[in-house]
Amino acid sequence: MDATSQEVLDIFTRTQALRQGHFVLRSGLHSAHYFQCALVCQHMPQMERLAQLLRAKLQGVAFQTVLSPAMGGLVIGQEVARQARARFLFAEKEASVLVLRRGFQLAAGEPVLVVEDVVTRGGRVRECLELIRRAGGVPAGIAMLVDRSAGVAKFDVPVFSLLEMSFPTYPPDQVPAWLAKLPVEKPGS
Repeated sequence: MDATSQEVLDIFTRTQALRQGHFVLRSGLHSAHYFQCALVCQHMPQMERLAQLLRAKLQGVAFQTVLSPAMGGLVIGQEVARQARARFLFAEKEASVLVLRRGFQLAAGEPVLVVEDVVTRGGRVRECLELIRRAGGVPAGIAMLVDRSAGVAKFDVPVFSLLEMSFPTYPPDQVPAWLAKLPVEKPGS
């Protein structure tokens, strides 16, 4: 593990944002590990540092706007945008689909960076990419704190993550007996 990944893991551990137990992820999969980024988001010096580390990986990526899916990506997306002096927008669910609301609009050709906290399968990131394209913008890349897929989730734009960790996940009908014995938590995104 490189020094940046170790620092990020230390931040998540110190803030108790990397949890162990029996969790149902937003994807519906079960896991014995969960990144509860809300727990690290309450500590602004740590969020500022995580954004600095993420921005360092974005050298050469040109963007005017940061777009994050609500809720998970809001704090890190806004902090990345603040440090980059970029505009910040967020997408939220309406009829189970991510949309831009509240008067948010993208200009034709506007370069947009998608920022998310944790990606397991990448569904919300893909929705953001499609939303950007439908609105006339151009996806400049994807930045995330944690790639839970350890690089398995693929996208058609450059991807930057601070930490790649793959914990086993299980469909609901394939949860191992040792995990099934633990109380189930569905912490949400």
